[in-house]
Amino acid sequence: MKSPFSRFFGSSEKQGQEELIEPRQNHLEEVLNIAIEKIVPNRYQPRTVFDDDKIEELARTIHTHGVIQPIIIRKMEDEKYEIIAGERRFRAMTKLKWAEVPAIIRNLSDKETASIALIENLQREELTAIEEAVAYQKLLKLHDLTQEALAQRLGKGQSTVANKLRLLKLPQEVQEAIMKKELSERHARALMAIKEKEVQLELMNTSIEKHWNVKQLEERVNEINNPPVKEDKKVKSRRKVVSKDVRIALNTIKQSLSMVTKSGINIKTEEEDTEEFYQITVRIPKKKS
Repeated sequence: MKSPFSRFFGSSEKQGQEELIEPRQNHLEEVLNIAIEKIVPNRYQPRTVFDDDKIEELARTIHTHGVIQPIIIRKMEDEKYEIIAGERRFRAMTKLKWAEVPAIIRNLSDKETASIALIENLQREELTAIEEAVAYQKLLKLHDLTQEALAQRLGKGQSTVANKLRLLKLPQEVQEAIMKKELSERHARALMAIKEKEVQLELMNTSIEKHWNVKQLEERVNEINNPPVKEDKKVKSRRKVVSKDVRIALNTIKQSLSMVTKSGINIKTEEEDTEEFYQITVRIPKKKS
């Protein structure tokens, strides 16, 4: 099966993800030591939040064992180099205050560089749902694809891609909460059922402060979207009177009327419930029908 990279760039099956990102094992590519001050991050990097603890852990590993895998860069203007792959390693080496870093230079276009950065990160699990959605959005624009075509090239379901992209319609504050992992993707989906931005933000803050699980948030959303019908105070008051004081009287009258009917007299009754009283009108024919 072709890798996502070969599908995007039209490469052969042999020229897949490993060949585009990892160093090619031949004499044509040389590992060079490049001054770290000349290297800049990838402008197409979908990851906006880097875990400092994990970068620190990687830095300790590199300090102990060295860099097993060079970063991949491309030459830019003003004698600068842009990272194509390996930004976490670059950040770790920067933390170690290295003057130079081992790197392989590749001659790639903006489109190829962006695609590699996006797809490489999509293959990892650390991306937040918002970062993943942004990566999908950028790939759609870069390659002029439909959601269905993008899903096929990434080996994902179209609904997966569509659901991630819907997250980008949420208020920026909600997206930032997801990025910071203060709010889960499932919480965010529950908020989508609310139309008003102010209510979404209020629910988001309450959910975070009270540590609501998804079910609790969904229940609150349902309460807002389906408020209970308020009963008219006059009707409610009237019902209380009927249920307590008048019910015995009404039942007694109805029983009496029922006995009259059973005796053979065809009476007619009309009942009316007004604000001030309960009225029963009885018509007794003078002649038998």
